Amino acid sequence: MRYTDTDVPDQSGRTFFVTGANTGIGFETVRVLARKGARVLMGCRSRSKAEAARDQVLAETPGADLALVDLDLADLSSVRSAAEAVLAEPRLDVLVNNAGVMIPPRTLTADGFELQIGVNHLGPFALTGLLWPKLDEQAGARIVNTSSNGHRMGMVDFDDVAAEQSYRPLERYGASKLANLLHAYGLDRRLKERGSGIVVAVAHPGGTDTELFRHIPKGLHTLSRVVAYPFLNQPHAGCWPTLAAATAPGLTGGEYFGPWFLQLRGAAKPVTSNAASHDRALQDRLWDWSIEHTGVDPGL
Repeated sequence: MRYTDTDVPDQSGRTFFVTGANTGIGFETVRVLARKGARVLMGCRSRSKAEAARDQVLAETPGADLALVDLDLADLSSVRSAAEAVLAEPRLDVLVNNAGVMIPPRTLTADGFELQIGVNHLGPFALTGLLWPKLDEQAGARIVNTSSNGHRMGMVDFDDVAAEQSYRPLERYGASKLANLLHAYGLDRRLKERGSGIVVAVAHPGGTDTELFRHIPKGLHTLSRVVAYPFLNQPHAGCWPTLAAATAPGLTGGEYFGPWFLQLRGAAKPVTSNAASHDRALQDRLWDWSIEHTGVDPGL
């Protein structure tokens, strides 16, 4: 399998909610889905940036069916408000949990979580928990989480959610990306046990040059781009694994997609994740811990 934007089937009549939709992979995902006829709800933290992104898509695809949803994953009250807006939609077919942050200085969310575990996992966990019943109303509905090769570099610190005892940015990033996989695999299992038809899949973009790298020092970022450029996807290609997880026919749940060439660049294909991500006890521990910290119980 080698999946790109040209393989995406017509999406007319379907509604997608894409978080982090105004930039990078999220924006490129919106562009493709709009061209394919979908209604796309653009979840964004900045209203002005969201409007600029929407206008750019409309200029490329006149008549595209787009709506803006205010969403700050670093604030659970914003997550709840965004979920209410989406629940008011006539239908929801696919939730794409795309938004994320990478190796920022130690920062806390509005709810006191270390920013990476808060934005990359706890916010999406709450959003998914609030929206899955809406998705369950539609045949062929999907939930897509976004992970990273970095999931191999960290382990969730269940005892230090605010990173008060230790903060190593890359390890915390890896932990949040492992959490994305644990959440997805655990959710897929629980939905199947319930008899739901929702398909849960995961994607990682490989090496993609996006704003996610904005916290890397400027000189190092410039040097790394020069050295790594042959191995990097541009955002329009970095979204291919996300599109595969969201739209490729025949998925049954639990699939993980990444780039074809060394999991760094190229068309999307099925890939594997580490052993820890498949640990059911760890999945269940993360599930209960996430409910405790977000106050959102999916009821699964």
